[in-house]
Amino acid sequence: MKKFLSAIMCLTMAFVLSNQCIAADAPFVGISKIVAHPALDALEQGVQDGLKLSFPNARFDLQNANGEMSTASSIAQKFKAQKVSLAIGIATPTAQALVNTVKNCPVIYCAVTDPVGAGLIESTKKGEKNITGISDMTPVKEQIQLLNSIKTIKTLGHIYSSSEANAVSLAQIARQVCKDMGIKFVEATITNSAEVKQAVQTIAGRVDAIYLSNDNTVFSALTAVTSVAKKHKIPVMSADPSSAQTHEVLAAWGFDYYKMGVSTGKLAARVLQGEKPENIPTVFMTDPSDVDLLINMDVADYLGLKFPDEIIKKANTIIKDGKMVKK
Repeated sequence: MKKFLSAIMCLTMAFVLSNQCIAADAPFVGISKIVAHPALDALEQGVQDGLKLSFPNARFDLQNANGEMSTASSIAQKFKAQKVSLAIGIATPTAQALVNTVKNCPVIYCAVTDPVGAGLIESTKKGEKNITGISDMTPVKEQIQLLNSIKTIKTLGHIYSSSEANAVSLAQIARQVCKDMGIKFVEATITNSAEVKQAVQTIAGRVDAIYLSNDNTVFSALTAVTSVAKKHKIPVMSADPSSAQTHEVLAAWGFDYYKMGVSTGKLAARVLQGEKPENIPTVFMTDPSDVDLLINMDVADYLGLKFPDEIIKKANTIIKDGKMVKK
């Protein structure tokens, strides 16, 4: 009888240990993005692919807040209740919701322009308890200078969401860049994607060009921007090459968001493998291969503009005669 009970106990222990191994090999990861648009969709896919390099059996709960902070908060509550192994917030608002709500597991922020300004961490030189991530601080000055090299700008228009901390931070930078360059800065703020078209119409008659920084609310309604801009023959410079592939933007210079997603997935894997988030500084994408410059020759022709030869040589992606060519 004792031998029988001993055998049963051994089998039970083996079953428990087996389940623990399965749980360790198959983490349950919650991913929350603020809205669906090409860049964030690419990030979401990249996160999964990057994490699966170390955890091929990882399971995911993919959630979209549809641009609503109340929904982002509900998603965070759901992840907390589900006791996910790790939560990932794509873009500033969803990352803020996760950090404010989910305290029972690590939170990784992804594509957050200013994590300190957003209140996620105190310093980019280190993480916080259970919090670390990747920034997509964009080269605002260089983007505006590039646009100015294609067409001399006296007045630059800028539309941004007043409810996105990243967009507000970038607007401040753009405002200062224009001041330094002697360019008049005309801005229009919006609170949701439905207001984007009216905002563009408000400034269209007063600007030589429009600059769009990392702003998920605006990018989710990019068609509204480009349709009005085309009507008024206004060039648009964007910080999002992904959405520029399918919209009539003159030029777009920014990150390869799929690669950023893969890097986020790899960072999440490090945390799941035991590395403490508080010991991981904010990751910045600094490799030249992480950045993509897209130019649209068709839009340039329509606007009567010509790209300088050095920009054509520098471009990673060129759209001409309706076809996209990647170098």
